Amino acid sequence: MTDEKFSDLVTCYEKLVFTVCYQMVRDFGEAQNLTQETFLAAYRHIDDYQGDNYKPWLTRIAANKAKDYLKSAYVRRVQLDFDSTEERYIPLERSPDEIYVSKEGGEKIAGLIRALKEPYQKVSDLYFLKQKNTDEIAKILKRPKKTVQTQIYRAKIILQQLLKEGSIDEKRII
Repeated sequence: MTDEKFSDLVTCYEKLVFTVCYQMVRDFGEAQNLTQETFLAAYRHIDDYQGDNYKPWLTRIAANKAKDYLKSAYVRRVQLDFDSTEERYIPLERSPDEIYVSKEGGEKIAGLIRALKEPYQKVSDLYFLKQKNTDEIAKILKRPKKTVQTQIYRAKIILQQLLKEGSIDEKRII
């Protein structure tokens, strides 16, 4: 295969390969690295491939690269040994947005969520404050899952706008 044809192959499948890698490792930077490694491995072995449909072949290479990364990442994981009473350390099991919400604006955001009008208030309360997933919320509120997803999406937009403005006018909240 010529370099030009391989370049076309990369252009055609780069998003697919990146998506496969990202879905497995959940790290944007590592997914980019694994995407490059996938195409490098494919380039090295392109002449050995017996077929004309490259999609499943590239997908399998990407999945294997991601699995290899996850195995090695598990081995490299560093366990921190620290005193939990020290506040300068942040627990590793919490995401940055959870840390921010809890330390900086948890009460403000909770107040904003509780001030939203229906249908956004109940959905937001269950999703953001009670950490329920969309399936659970749909069951609790007896609404279709797609409706719940749409309401969460719209509530996020409303909350982002309110946080950007920095003002809370409860009469104005949709």
